[in-house]
Amino acid sequence: MPNTRTVLPLIALMGALAGGCATVQPPPEAAPQAAACPDGVPAGARCLRGQDSAKAHYLIVMPAKWSGVLVVHAHGGPDLGEPRAARADEDIKRWAITVQQGHAWAGSVFRQGGFAVTTAAEDSERVRRIFVDHVAKPRRTLLHGQSWGAMVATRTAELFPGPWDGMLLTSGVVAGPATYDFRLDLRAIYQYLCNNHPHPEEQQYPLWMGLPADSKMSNADLAARVNDCLGLNRPAAQRTPEQALRVRTIVDVVRIPESAIIGHLNWGTFTLRDVVRRSGGASPFGNDSVRYSGSGDDAALNAGVLRYRADPAAAARFAADVDHAGRFRMPVLAAHGIGDSTVFVEGGDTLRRRMEAAGNGGRLVMVFVDSDQHSYWGDAMYPPLFEALLAWIEKGAKPSPAGIAAACREMRAASPKDCRFAPDYSVKPLATRIPPR
Repeated sequence: MPNTRTVLPLIALMGALAGGCATVQPPPEAAPQAAACPDGVPAGARCLRGQDSAKAHYLIVMPAKWSGVLVVHAHGGPDLGEPRAARADEDIKRWAITVQQGHAWAGSVFRQGGFAVTTAAEDSERVRRIFVDHVAKPRRTLLHGQSWGAMVATRTAELFPGPWDGMLLTSGVVAGPATYDFRLDLRAIYQYLCNNHPHPEEQQYPLWMGLPADSKMSNADLAARVNDCLGLNRPAAQRTPEQALRVRTIVDVVRIPESAIIGHLNWGTFTLRDVVRRSGGASPFGNDSVRYSGSGDDAALNAGVLRYRADPAAAARFAADVDHAGRFRMPVLAAHGIGDSTVFVEGGDTLRRRMEAAGNGGRLVMVFVDSDQHSYWGDAMYPPLFEALLAWIEKGAKPSPAGIAAACREMRAASPKDCRFAPDYSVKPLATRIPPR
């Protein structure tokens, strides 16, 4: 990767320093308190809640019959605004399958809202310690990173390498900052086509800013502008020819389905503002070297689109907070939906390359799912992943994509169609989906 992404030596140094600091005995944490379980928790389970010494809320769920396995869950997002204790309730409702398998589940809400990965990694390690010190001693401890939570999990695994036996990454952001470059591409192309975010009569600002810090724009305000320009709130047959052409241009150039446009524009507006705030008011993202292709007139698009250069210091700060170098001392099982339009499947190729460069290529198995879903693929899909990871850890039986697919069909003998693993899929480089810079 070119200049703004060549920060892995810095990350490796910081990780080594942080890993060394992690060996210092941390202060004791208060014990969690028994609490009513939220909706969706399997019957007979026991729930405990608390707020750790850094003020992060957390939830721990012990199944009625414990397997001896602890799964520390890093949730997706990031959520903007103040953290909500109820976020953990939403997470365990979705991931109740973990407890149904007999595994204990522990999830931190994270003490900071927004794009703060390193502190979320510290919170994940802290909830693990709380479990070990006050609840039970697990025979195996797994990290599970879902979506943006995979950023948190990979950061945790490098900062605190000792306690973890294995890591499961599902729909994960595993390619570092390059994963997010296309949101700036989307903002620039949208503005070229629509010129209403910002409107010409409004305060003009660089699009890498997401929004000015004092902007009062809401999600509904943004949706209204998008619908005015693109007509996404009406059937395709009811859009004007101009709207249809704009939508087609975005779909073909940014390489996302039209159903994903508004979601990614939200990220490129509100979350990008949070990223820039944390990067000292400068942008870790740029598009000055990108040549866009796929439109009806690429020459006009490339001549007219707004261009920005990433700030090297901001890029380094951002990467130091969120990135990983593939230095994982444990088996890693990564699963991703092939048609996922929220986090692109091609990021898996970057994970593979980094782990191989770190000498850990043999510690990675990637499996792929015939699905366009991002958040959850169905109850059939996750038990074989956990079983394969545990067998790898405990018996040295490194799994294969075909073996995981077969195990799923065996577990779901009555409804094998619920198993949608695609063992023959081969992932392409991220640069085939997001133009490199």
